[in-house]
Amino acid sequence: MLKILVLSFVLPLAAAERVDAIWSAGFVVPVDPSGRVIENGAVAVKGERIVAVGTRAEIHAKYSAKTKLDKPNAILMPGFIDTHTHAAMVLFRGIADDMKLQDWLQNFIFPAEARNVNEEFVRWGTRLACLEMVLSGTTTYTDMYYFEDAVAEETKAAGLRGVLGQTIIGFPAPDHKTPAAALAAAEKYIARFKNDPLIVPAVAPHAIYTVADDVLRQTRALANRTGAPVLIHLSETRRENDDEMKKRGKSPTQILDGLGFFEGGRTLGAHGVWLDDADIATLAKRKVGLAHCPSSNMKLASGAARVVDILAAGIDMGLGTDGFAGSNNDAMLMEEMDLAAKLQKVTRLDATALNAKQIVEMATITGARALGLDREIGSLEPGKRADMIIISLDEPRATPMYNVYSQLVYALKGSDVRDVMVNGRQIVKDRRVLTLNQAAIVAKAKEYKQRVLASLKEKQ
Repeated sequence: MLKILVLSFVLPLAAAERVDAIWSAGFVVPVDPSGRVIENGAVAVKGERIVAVGTRAEIHAKYSAKTKLDKPNAILMPGFIDTHTHAAMVLFRGIADDMKLQDWLQNFIFPAEARNVNEEFVRWGTRLACLEMVLSGTTTYTDMYYFEDAVAEETKAAGLRGVLGQTIIGFPAPDHKTPAAALAAAEKYIARFKNDPLIVPAVAPHAIYTVADDVLRQTRALANRTGAPVLIHLSETRRENDDEMKKRGKSPTQILDGLGFFEGGRTLGAHGVWLDDADIATLAKRKVGLAHCPSSNMKLASGAARVVDILAAGIDMGLGTDGFAGSNNDAMLMEEMDLAAKLQKVTRLDATALNAKQIVEMATITGARALGLDREIGSLEPGKRADMIIISLDEPRATPMYNVYSQLVYALKGSDVRDVMVNGRQIVKDRRVLTLNQAAIVAKAKEYKQRVLASLKEKQ
């Protein structure tokens, strides 16, 4: 009988692919098109980008990393995107509250800026704002202010991502005395930071009521020539709309559209509180993004934006804090999530308006779309930038949790953020910011308080 010799051998297992970091958590919320929540999930990161998203078992079986962070009682999700603020104004926090927008601007903010704002002020203000933002989970923010090249430098040093707009305004500003000078500086600024991995340079005409039509046209031309986005305040107050209707018989949106302001490139309008049906249709047609700032709109009694209608029209509307000087007063985007949902419910008398999942999307992927950055950020997907945060579930308010989205919007707080990564680099570890000197920044902010108070007393 012929004997058959059977040789048995074991094939070696495939070597695990090396990556730079694996972060895992009890719940991963990718905010990807699937809408899934991955229990016991993980994300693999190599360089600046996400390599894979899956269960902890899947990721650890396929990848090995020199750096591993595992938080079983936590949520891992994309970093928050603040689509409208004025970061350095944080040094004016609380200088004047409980008043109308125009009074606040004309009688307090504009005078305080004229007497105090210089490049050094902007640097320290940006540092303080970045410190506050990153500790509450914001990884990308959208800024409109002065000395924006200094804002960009400080944002990069802090490790955050920014869409940072050089302000163009129709009166002498702290950095440039004329719109022409501001536009020339903006062009140099855009050239300097174009293609930067963290900074998207933008140009930011303040508003239709502070910038002349010819300057608005020049701003759009500059943006189209350089490929930069445009940021502008749009229909924030009833007065803004009423004044333009009285003078020109058109809404701010229709005036800007007539100027060709929305043509040729990305535009993001802040607030959009007083938009009518025609305005919404125009903005949808022109693919203009919007920033919803519920705290600011409530605090300044500007009104409640028609967020449900705006989203239904196909307009990408993200969330914004607005400035921290008094139109808001803090940088907590998770507060804006909670307020955005509740404001729509109470003004529409509809408890189903804007559900928690939609709100989380507004704070992440929808905000990224509004900025034209959704191919890079806003969700945890392979190939995208590794911008992500870990939110602890250790506090009593986190228990019990039946729905992750509801917990994020209605229960958890910015102070629950424990770890932050931006562009593949961890910049917050167990609530310690690795890129900023918190003690020095807080001390300097207290110094600036005394300087600001003294400057206002001298001019009275």
